[in-house]
Amino acid sequence: MKKIHEVAGGAVNSIDLSGFTIAFKGAGEMASGVAVRLQRAGFRRIVMLELDAPVAVRRHVSFCEAVYDGSCMVEDIAGVVADSPESMEKAWGNGQVAVVVDPGWELLGKVGPDVVIDATLAKKNLGTTVDEAPLVVGLGPGFTAPIDVHRVIETNRGHDLGRIIAKGSAEPNTGIPGNIGGYTVERVLRAPADGKFSSLCTIGDQVKRGEGIGEVDGTIVVAPIDGVLRGLIRSGTAVKSGLKIGDIDPRGKVEYCRTVSEKSRAIGGAVLEAILSYFATSKR
Repeated sequence: MKKIHEVAGGAVNSIDLSGFTIAFKGAGEMASGVAVRLQRAGFRRIVMLELDAPVAVRRHVSFCEAVYDGSCMVEDIAGVVADSPESMEKAWGNGQVAVVVDPGWELLGKVGPDVVIDATLAKKNLGTTVDEAPLVVGLGPGFTAPIDVHRVIETNRGHDLGRIIAKGSAEPNTGIPGNIGGYTVERVLRAPADGKFSSLCTIGDQVKRGEGIGEVDGTIVVAPIDGVLRGLIRSGTAVKSGLKIGDIDPRGKVEYCRTVSEKSRAIGGAVLEAILSYFATSKR
């Protein structure tokens, strides 16, 4: 049984978190990294709401892949598709993360979660409101605490990554990918045109600059740098010009393809702190 202890007036008050339900909007890379951290911290009732055809680049560390295959693994934690309250409870009882196809977030009103985490990373608020749960957390820009969420988590790489914001907003989106191995925009693969993406490589492949990674309706997508193909969207996905479709890691570590990134871990730690500190001091 998980509890938070609060010392008040010399007495120790315990808040039982063993039955807390945490609902995520989105089950992509960052959302999944946060969910992994919360699951390992002892939270066992995690549900992630997704689209019916989600697009993820770092698919080996994204619970949204369960939508296609029925189940998936992110590191050593399983995610399984649930389509009923009974299947959600079964997943939780088995120590798994429940993934639900629910693009309209209709499940929130039925489940009544204790925590809602908007992890869509849409750079804008798509409809999240502060009254959706006792604690509502927004990741990245697009939210203002305490107006539409209770807490905002800074997602921009740098000195403030993972900062918990109780009043105000995260830094605006720069449009520039984070620096990895000395590369920023160079390490990201984007669709050269509208069309259907076809893969010529798989995640984990060692690629060389100029090598063909895939194509969009006959236009080849080439690797701009040497490295490991850390992420790549599913072959057959319909894309728009400019959409991020892949990620090359110049560090060359194949094992990084199947492990949560340092950025996701930092954000996950911040969300964990936000939850524990909020409910330890809440007078609800």
